[in-house]
Amino acid sequence: MIVLDACLSPHVVMAQRDHTRLRWQKPYPLPALERVRPVAWTCFCRATVYERCEGGGRAFIRRTVQLDGGNEVLETHAWSINEARVIWTELLSGRAR
Repeated sequence: MIVLDACLSPHVVMAQRDHTRLRWQKPYPLPALERVRPVAWTCFCRATVYERCEGGGRAFIRRTVQLDGGNEVLETHAWSINEARVIWTELLSGRAR
């Protein structure tokens, strides 16, 4: 019998001891990033969900902590799309947080 995991999106691995610390800030509107969209995300079964958002040739990572009283949303600054993809891979593997 084959058992499939109900989660379709990846889970973030525990942060490694020497991980890179990302700077998280409150979201703020950037004219160049008005039309961003999530292109990758982690599983919503965890309390903290990460999304890699892209738009206008730039990208950033959004972190949403799902709380009983509402969600807390923070974002990184914007990088080039290629740089954001590298950081995204580091985040998923525990080398960045």
